Amino acid sequence: MGTIFSRVRLSGRRVAGLLIFMLLSAVAAMLLPTALASMIDVGVTGESRSAIAVIAVIMAALSLLACLFNILATVLSAKISTKFAADLRGEIFARVQSFSAAEMDAFGTASLVTRTTSDVTNIQLFLSLLLRLGVTAPLMAVAGLALSSATGGELSVVLNVAIPVLIIGAGVIVIFVSRYSVALRKKIDRLNRVFLETLEGVRVIRAFNREEREAERFNEANTELADMTVRSGRVSALLVPVIQVVFGVTTAAVMGLGAHYVSAGEMEVGALVANSQYISMILAAIMMLALVIMLFPMSYACAKRVAEVLNTEPSVKDGTHSASERTERASVRFDHVSFAYSGADEPVLRDISFETRAGEVTAIIGRTGCGKSSVLKLIPRLYDATVGHVYVDGMDVRKYSLSELRGLIGYIPQKNVLFSGDVASNLSFGDGESGEDEWRAAAHIACADEFIERRPGGYHAEIAQGGTNLSGGQRQRMAIARAVVKRPEIYLFDDSFSALDMKTDRTLRERLRENMGDSTMIIVAQRVGSIIDADRILVMDDGAIVGCGRHRELLKSCPLYREIAELQLGEEEVQNELKGL
Repeated sequence: MGTIFSRVRLSGRRVAGLLIFMLLSAVAAMLLPTALASMIDVGVTGESRSAIAVIAVIMAALSLLACLFNILATVLSAKISTKFAADLRGEIFARVQSFSAAEMDAFGTASLVTRTTSDVTNIQLFLSLLLRLGVTAPLMAVAGLALSSATGGELSVVLNVAIPVLIIGAGVIVIFVSRYSVALRKKIDRLNRVFLETLEGVRVIRAFNREEREAERFNEANTELADMTVRSGRVSALLVPVIQVVFGVTTAAVMGLGAHYVSAGEMEVGALVANSQYISMILAAIMMLALVIMLFPMSYACAKRVAEVLNTEPSVKDGTHSASERTERASVRFDHVSFAYSGADEPVLRDISFETRAGEVTAIIGRTGCGKSSVLKLIPRLYDATVGHVYVDGMDVRKYSLSELRGLIGYIPQKNVLFSGDVASNLSFGDGESGEDEWRAAAHIACADEFIERRPGGYHAEIAQGGTNLSGGQRQRMAIARAVVKRPEIYLFDDSFSALDMKTDRTLRERLRENMGDSTMIIVAQRVGSIIDADRILVMDDGAIVGCGRHRELLKSCPLYREIAELQLGEEEVQNELKGL
């Protein structure tokens, strides 16, 4: 809780106003039993109709005031808790935006969604009740005890037994409920994870007829959550019966003893009625307080989960140097770089060294899982190298301001992500000031204009969330066009031509070459045909570079590259090229 309140401040004025309204409401409510006692003793017993009328008006006014102050306090507490929750979600979002891919992997998408929505909502509910009931209940309990002692005399002794019994009973229940809180949040995380995986992979699930298996996975997670919720609910459900039993027994004891004192002439009837009202208020206050305490374990568990996000420092720290301090343009250099993902037993990259300069195209090829994509992720600092240094334009990437470093780069990831909106909003994602001329030029380079201009609305045609209303090849070309609009110094293509046919692939690469100017391109590819004209081809195997050179040079010097080329181009064609060397 301390972490959360250190990040998000409550409005002092609103809290002070809430306390005043709650205090006035409690005072008005506490005066009602005293007025009722006066009505009985003075008006009823003394047979004074005028006194009854006056006191009735006073009681009605007190009731209205208590109601009015309570409504104002409720509205104010809702505003405070809602503003707090909104600010807290903003803090979480800002923190998550600063995370590197390593932190995102550690938490997982489903867990971050749960922490930002469900967990914050639970904290908001607890804060709202705490502000209203957590302040009023102790106040009413203390005031009720004082007034009960003043008006009831020996009757107040009943509370010396009832209150400890109620506190002990509620405390035991709260302890048991708290044991389920953290486990319950983990079950919700698992359910969300399974549900998100099912939504994202719905096409694959249907293509492989795995609907029943996925339904079983969801039902399993759902059943575990339901069982845990039922067990927690069974324990928490005991709170109300315990309070009701204590409340009933206490009321009976007070009325029985009070009747005895009234018949013995030791107490007025009005005092007995007032005292029973005060005791009811005391027990009601303790019940409200118990409700707040009951929600505390769950809210505390949620607060701890939110604090974990807020306290997590990004492993990729922002540098202090400006891009204007770089000594070169459009160059990338790896200097004996090794890299391992968090928790991995072995590094995914081993002693990687290469350099590419302005106007050059460097390609990376190799077997699946050899670390090609990991090389690209180190350049915009999605991850940081474990060993060695990565240089962009002659300066270590760790020294750059992240925003300025990434401003130099156009990154087309392996999984092409488009956002809901229209074609124009997606193309201008990298450059918010771009216009239709820039969109058309970029779309032409990426061979995307042919399908964009055929769609109703053209560059203002709707794009569904994730680009689901486009084919895989269309999404790839849209992602490439988005990067081209940015006009970066460095293009990073992570297997970005895999969904394109050979003709479109060749045309797109030719247009990129013609329009890239002094920019440098680093291309990760699976197809030899996509990189055959590259200025430099890096052949990777098991995280290391095993070959470096141009296409024909590698056919002669690198067995792995020759093997890949023979599989894709044909052994006869490769042999003919080797003969021509």
